[in-house]
Amino acid sequence: MRNEYAADLGLTEADLAADWHTQFGTWFADAVAFGLPEVNAMVLGTADPAGRPSGRTVLLKGYDPDGFVFFTNHLSRKGVEATTNPYASLVFPWFPMQRQVVVAGQVEPVDRATSAAYFASRPRGSQLGAWASPQSHVVPDRAALEESYQEVAERFADEAEIPIPPHWGGLRVRPESVEFWQGRAGRLHDRLRFRLDEGGWIVERLAP
Repeated sequence: MRNEYAADLGLTEADLAADWHTQFGTWFADAVAFGLPEVNAMVLGTADPAGRPSGRTVLLKGYDPDGFVFFTNHLSRKGVEATTNPYASLVFPWFPMQRQVVVAGQVEPVDRATSAAYFASRPRGSQLGAWASPQSHVVPDRAALEESYQEVAERFADEAEIPIPPHWGGLRVRPESVEFWQGRAGRLHDRLRFRLDEGGWIVERLAP
């Protein structure tokens, strides 16, 4: 299986915005306009203290010059790995546009007020699920999970607002590098990377 990339597309240093977050915003808007499904889906890579990696797809919920934010159960595999070995990678796989964005950086918790505000904006069913699911842990069967959900639903039945679980909240990947990858013909892809150096951000071209 092999798809040839378009010869007339490219990414030059002159095309780049002055900073990575402006460039990301431009490409993100392009992906939305293109009609890609789940534009904010990103592959999150983490590793345990022994260096054993794991990956999964999560949803980006915000970004700014400080980094990329997602929310999760902090007792899940990704939550534990991201806090005990606080480095992660992100990949935005916008394949129909022949583009990727690849991020690497340190992980830090989002302040509790921001996490609580986002939790309050979630649908009630998702809020209940955050309380009911021991994410990443083994459960005996589907019935046990549904029973847990029902117990939580009954527990909060009279509550107009469901509180944020103590084990749930936001994590921010504060980038040390952000690579913009554009597919090119003959596999001579364009790869331009913003990398944080001692003097600030620099732009580097990587060989494909």
